[in-house]
Amino acid sequence: MSSLISDDEIHHEVDLVWLEDVTELDYVRQSLDRLPTRRGKPAYHRDGRLVGYAQLGPQAKPSRSSGTFRRRVFWLLPHDRDTAPNGLYACGAPAEAVDPATLAAGSRGRKTQRSERPAQTEDA
Repeated sequence: MSSLISDDEIHHEVDLVWLEDVTELDYVRQSLDRLPTRRGKPAYHRDGRLVGYAQLGPQAKPSRSSGTFRRRVFWLLPHDRDTAPNGLYACGAPAEAVDPATLAAGSRGRKTQRSERPAQTEDA
């Protein structure tokens, strides 16, 4: 979850690569994945779609035990708000979701009013 990602875990990021225009997305999910390389598009093994990923600088060291790098990936599931606007996340957002407008290399991002979208109330 994004709340579990610390600044220390992403301080070697040098760039975020977006695979689609995120200006229209209220939120993206983010996670740290173990990947075999510092750069390049990672393989994606979840339902839904890969929206973006982080690239690491040459100072990032692989894990001694696995030889992999921890890199952020940004993704959405089929029931997320962009494809199901009246669905499960019509209001609120998943725990690992952040507003993509708040993301930058080395910065965790955060939830905003846009990403959380409070429930609409109707006047009587």
